[in-house]
Amino acid sequence: MRKFYLYSIYIFLIFIFAILYFSLDNKKIYNTEDMLGSRIVEIELNILGNDDIFNTKEISNYEYTLLNFWASWCGPCRKEHKNLMKLSKNKNLKIIGINFKDDKINAENFLKKMGNPFFISTVDPKGIKSVNFGIYGIPETILLNQELEILKKYVGPIDLKDVNEIRKIINE
Repeated sequence: MRKFYLYSIYIFLIFIFAILYFSLDNKKIYNTEDMLGSRIVEIELNILGNDDIFNTKEISNYEYTLLNFWASWCGPCRKEHKNLMKLSKNKNLKIIGINFKDDKINAENFLKKMGNPFFISTVDPKGIKSVNFGIYGIPETILLNQELEILKKYVGPIDLKDVNEIRKIINE
């Protein structure tokens, strides 16, 4: 009986070791490359500050659109905000802000204090609709063309290099 327990423990340890070993080789890096070229889904979002609705199919009215997922409580969002302000000066680019899991008053105060780069400001108070865009954290930004195709996705705050890359794409 004692041998049976020793063999059971030995087999159990080998099993646990095998699971750990094979899981270490499994790469779980958040990669957005497979999204490029795909079209975004049609979603309705409430507009920040009133009861109007914005439908993502309206994006086809603009040459290029930048969807920016942000929140007033997000430190990296504050860091990237000056770069969004620079991009908002481009005439052939519309920036749509999607306020993610935030308090309405805090979001409005953030935009009053920091400036509003958004052509349209929408809200996703529970973060449920943002998941349809492949958003798992903020800030994240998606560059779209008129056909609603994803040209580029930026995970994390947009920096000056990203600003120049976006300008290059939209001015070609």
